[in-house]
Amino acid sequence: MASAPAEVPSHFLCPISLQLMRDPVTLPTGISYDRAAISRWLAAPAPAGGRTCPVTRVPLPPQPLLTPNHTLRRLIHAWLASLSPGAEVDEDVAALRAPASGAEVAALLSDAAAAQVEALKRLRELVAECEDNRAVLESQDGVFDALSRVVSSGDACSTAREEAVGVLASLRIPEPELASVVARYSNLGEALTAVLRSSNLKSRANAVLLVRSLSEAAWPAWVIGLSPELLAEVVRVLRDRISTRATKAALHALAALCPYGRTRVKIVGAGAVPALVDLLLDDPERRVCELALAALDRLCTCAEGRAELVAHAAGLAVVGKKVLRVSDVASERAVRVLRSVARHAATPAVLQEMAQSGVVAKLCAALRSEQCGLRTKEKAHEVLKVHARTWRTSPCLSPKFLGLYPS
Repeated sequence: MASAPAEVPSHFLCPISLQLMRDPVTLPTGISYDRAAISRWLAAPAPAGGRTCPVTRVPLPPQPLLTPNHTLRRLIHAWLASLSPGAEVDEDVAALRAPASGAEVAALLSDAAAAQVEALKRLRELVAECEDNRAVLESQDGVFDALSRVVSSGDACSTAREEAVGVLASLRIPEPELASVVARYSNLGEALTAVLRSSNLKSRANAVLLVRSLSEAAWPAWVIGLSPELLAEVVRVLRDRISTRATKAALHALAALCPYGRTRVKIVGAGAVPALVDLLLDDPERRVCELALAALDRLCTCAEGRAELVAHAAGLAVVGKKVLRVSDVASERAVRVLRSVARHAATPAVLQEMAQSGVVAKLCAALRSEQCGLRTKEKAHEVLKVHARTWRTSPCLSPKFLGLYPS
């Protein structure tokens, strides 16, 4: 006896079509529908009393906003993934669960290469649906070149460029392909700057993810040639706190760009140091804190970076606060930052601030702590020894920490 098809949860069904929703969107009334079904409903001639929500019958504006329901979409795909491969399902469920064919993706890519917005949107949706779809797209010949050409094109509309960036950001692009894209499209940095200036937060997040990938794989000449405007937009992503993922991508990008001296100075000029300090003041999650301290460590290897840190009213204090508070990695990076300042920017005022803000006490505590590794302790010891004459006699250091001070 054949088993009954898997029952679709009722809240996954479109109230209009009564079928599993492929692209759930929400009306201002709070009710979600499949985009295709509600679009047909809204396109039909409005009745005499005006158009209403199909479920609640609440009047709708002439062009109601259709907000993508990403949470419901994820729940639907999680449910689809939970079905066993051999489970019997209805035709509409099977169609949604099946990965896209190579021919379908190739046709979409051909249209996307011509900067057709709908094709680019459909590619992005397919990649988001399942891992198999992403693999099919990544296997297409010339996919990275085609999408990069749309991003760099002066003829493509801003929406097409943003959609292309979104698709690229979701793909696993091999490093040779990234280097090849950078070599072929000299205006790629300028195009990404334009996307980073978009009012669409998702597009900005995707753009910074792509900047991260390019920064970690591109040639030094490309990195050195990056404009201050692009770097300023990456820093603005940090300031705006678009999302944790975008923040991490921006931090990775800044850390990858810092080894190049001229680029490092440009990053400092873009306001990265105060942005990083402000991020640390917000007590971010462990990984974000570690990445922020890594970027700050690299920026403080130049005089401009150290000057910006010292000039910030909370700069030295917040870095010192992270010692022994977050993780071994964070402690080591924080001590490295403090060592850079103590070795190369140690004015009397700076040394006094380090004592008053508790930095010296934290360095003393690090020497005796089992939470710190040997390298961190060696750096802390070095800093304390260099300025022992000043700090040992400081009234800001309590007897408790004087007892920990290295002899």
